[in-house]
Amino acid sequence: MSISRGSGRHLVRRLAQLYVGLLLYGASAALMVRAGLGLDPWDVFHQGVSEHTGLSIGTVSIIVGAVVLLLWWPMRERPGLGTVSNVFLVGLSMDATLWLLPPVDSLAYRVPLLLGGVLLNGAATGLYISARFGPGPRDGLMTGLHRVTGRSIRLVRTGIEVVVLITGILLGGSAGVGTVLYALAIGPLAQFFLRLFALPGSTEAGEGSRVVARGDGRTGNTTLRQ
Repeated sequence: MSISRGSGRHLVRRLAQLYVGLLLYGASAALMVRAGLGLDPWDVFHQGVSEHTGLSIGTVSIIVGAVVLLLWWPMRERPGLGTVSNVFLVGLSMDATLWLLPPVDSLAYRVPLLLGGVLLNGAATGLYISARFGPGPRDGLMTGLHRVTGRSIRLVRTGIEVVVLITGILLGGSAGVGTVLYALAIGPLAQFFLRLFALPGSTEAGEGSRVVARGDGRTGNTTLRQ
């Protein structure tokens, strides 16, 4: 009976970390949008598409995530609960936070928003990766291409994000100092928060942080090898 109760508590904690992490991830992305100083590569793309379609950036994020998930099918990647939840919750949380948080013009407010967004993103990443419910859709694309092409994780990830970033910039997405700060800070932040939020008995935090350091933070797979 004690084992059953312990397993139940463990599952509840994992689910809580997954959903709190995903909601905070969307909120952190919204803070970076309001800062207006540059977004991570995928959100530069989402913002660019949003500018041309009139859809909210969160809605675009959901649609892009769903399309990317469809690309898993020919590569035989397997989604998990975290994968499907990632597609919907991040975009919904992002739009909700943008609705609650009005635009700001002063640099005195925009800089703290950017710094807070990057820090919160690292914490959110640590929370939901530690839950171990499967990779995000964009990371499944990365691992699928890695397996199909035989190229390294680092090369595949870099190629995807360069294409996404350049396309987003051409579409009018916001790239700037925030994009550079995110790229430099997300790895160390994720490593710290993965260790902080690691589940009892987990040995995967170190490997998970190395994956995040190579990606955009939308990772849920902590068992990848380069």
